[in-house]
Amino acid sequence: MSAPLLASVLFPMPVPEPFDYEIPDTLSVDQGSIVYAPLGARMVCGVVWKVFRAQEKDQERTLKPIANVVDTPPLPVSCLEFVDFVARYCCHRQGVVLRMVLSSPEALKPSPVQTLYAPATTLPEKMTPAREKVLQVVQNGFFSITELARRAQVSPGVITALAKAGGLIAKTQPVDRPFAPPNPERTGLNLTASQRTAASDLISLTRQDSFAPALLDGVTGSGKTEVYFDAIADVLLRDPSAQVLVLLPEIALTQDVLARFERRFGAPPAEWHSERTNMQRRRVWREVTNGRARIVVGARSALFLPFANLRLIVVDEEHDSSYKQEDGVLYHARDMAVARAKFAEAAIILASATPSLESMLNARSGRYAHVRLQARPGAAVLPPISTIDMREHPPATGNWLSPPLIEAIEETLQQKEQCLLFLNRRGYAPLTICRHCGERMKAPDSSTYLVEHRYNGRLVCHLTGYSMPKPKACPACGTPDSLHPVGPGVERLQEEVATRFPDASIEIFSSDSTKNAEEVRALIARMEQGKIDILIGTQMAAKGHNFPGLTLVGVVDADMGLHGADMRAGERTYQTLMQVAGRAGRASRPGRALLQTHQPDHEAILALCSGDRETFISAELSLREDMGFPPFGRLAALVFSAPTEPEAQRAARDFVAMAPLVQGVDIWGPTEPPLSRVRGRWRQRLLLRAERQIDLSAMINAWRSRVNLPRNIRLKVDIDPYSFL
Repeated sequence: MSAPLLASVLFPMPVPEPFDYEIPDTLSVDQGSIVYAPLGARMVCGVVWKVFRAQEKDQERTLKPIANVVDTPPLPVSCLEFVDFVARYCCHRQGVVLRMVLSSPEALKPSPVQTLYAPATTLPEKMTPAREKVLQVVQNGFFSITELARRAQVSPGVITALAKAGGLIAKTQPVDRPFAPPNPERTGLNLTASQRTAASDLISLTRQDSFAPALLDGVTGSGKTEVYFDAIADVLLRDPSAQVLVLLPEIALTQDVLARFERRFGAPPAEWHSERTNMQRRRVWREVTNGRARIVVGARSALFLPFANLRLIVVDEEHDSSYKQEDGVLYHARDMAVARAKFAEAAIILASATPSLESMLNARSGRYAHVRLQARPGAAVLPPISTIDMREHPPATGNWLSPPLIEAIEETLQQKEQCLLFLNRRGYAPLTICRHCGERMKAPDSSTYLVEHRYNGRLVCHLTGYSMPKPKACPACGTPDSLHPVGPGVERLQEEVATRFPDASIEIFSSDSTKNAEEVRALIARMEQGKIDILIGTQMAAKGHNFPGLTLVGVVDADMGLHGADMRAGERTYQTLMQVAGRAGRASRPGRALLQTHQPDHEAILALCSGDRETFISAELSLREDMGFPPFGRLAALVFSAPTEPEAQRAARDFVAMAPLVQGVDIWGPTEPPLSRVRGRWRQRLLLRAERQIDLSAMINAWRSRVNLPRNIRLKVDIDPYSFL
């Protein structure tokens, strides 16, 4: 008699490893099966990580049996391998990462059903005005009772009675319907010769049917989306079960991209992001798992959907810092997407007009194919970029626009064209200070300055969400009317622009002025239709939008991102300003970009104005290599937090005292970070730098296992940190 089968089951909770269970003879269990098994006194959903025959040592153990198997396809092995990799690389427990995969528990159940009504072939004997209204509405197709009652303006009881009388026929169907399949045979826009060459190069990579990474490196407005559309179409056409994942950095800001998918493939893609309802998310999860959602467009968390046959991943705007997850499991979606493609043996396209240094180095070294688009199609040309030296052309006292920029705005408005003024600061002013005692307004539980918002009269912490009415007197010294705004935000800039150009139509584009995707779409539509003369925008305005009438971009503070100790400051500034400048001149009318700066000789500013990107990239890479920073070395941040400052300091010092001695690893700190207190907890920070060949994640995991931190101490491990606050 053969030994019984056992299963290791991983649960989506903070557990370090799977637990072993017996597999009853009555159940069919495979690797990846989603099952219910007893955990303590509860019955918990988990995933079978491994199926194996019991050894002699296993037969000495008393194991509980798996209770039942969920009627859904097993998770692919590549998905399980990806979970293991993310947990190991990001120094998190496997179960926490698995929870990101099983993010829609409702999807494990069959879809709810609904009853729809249509007109019967005969009328009931008794007709009333209300019934006649129902029959008039229902002539146009099947309707749910709620929708039919709303349209006919009758009570649901009228519809129920009409159905019983034989005037309506009813049918039931699942609430969660399959997505309309895309049609890869539909043709897209006519591509230019260079676009066709780029598309052909990408198609050649996807046809390898193995892991194949490519950097699609195209200037703003060069048609990268249409090019990777051709690659998607070829993947779907060759394999009727193939699935494609397209990641966007902030999907709520790119609704026009979703519309382009529908025009190109004849059906909208499945969407996955935080603004989706639970019902929409369960539908996407179920259809992805069953292989019926062929194209998924999503935010970074879409990486963890259990695709049945993932053949291609596209990471659009791959340079964007929004791909970095800053809470929970800390990961960079671009890097994890490459790993996801490798485990699935799929192709991956990283697309950007301003690629990250990591991707550029991989392309230069041959690890990635480098596909380039160096010009805009048709009459559109890249806008020239020039600087306004604020030392020579200072604004008027209390204002923020220099005379040359004001003159450029006047010229643009006279020509009936549009302007974009870019300032990446929300609210009215980033700092409020007491002119009497010097008190700086901070959040009560964090070392963050409160941002003044004039439109609602409140001071807001954009990190924690804390908000308070602006006091009439200084809370420190009690002096009335002494709180003064310092520095400009977009609201303050709008105030200046409205005074200077009273006849212009002016709007703000920020997360405060557009709170959801519908408001974003409405604002973008007004801009595209020419109803806005001057758009004042934060980072949201630089996210790939196409405004045909926009010919002038004015960057109010081009130096903002150059301050601080962030090693990526120059790279980020270059990327942001190039992206926002690229909004100008995307149609037949030429555009231009003006950068207000106190540092016109900074290498990032000079590279923008000269168009010499390659020299800038080479200089940045050389500096990183000299310092041993990514992509030539590895970085990790360890942040300790505690209820009191001494406890945080002591925990960090004790942890460092237990550090393993590893050649090639430098430990800097502990030290107080710029944000020393967040949400009432004091923080201490370590920064680790390691040579590239060292497995820094493994070292940190081993280090943590040697230290028992007090229960009131929290430790956050951030591999490849992007924030140094």
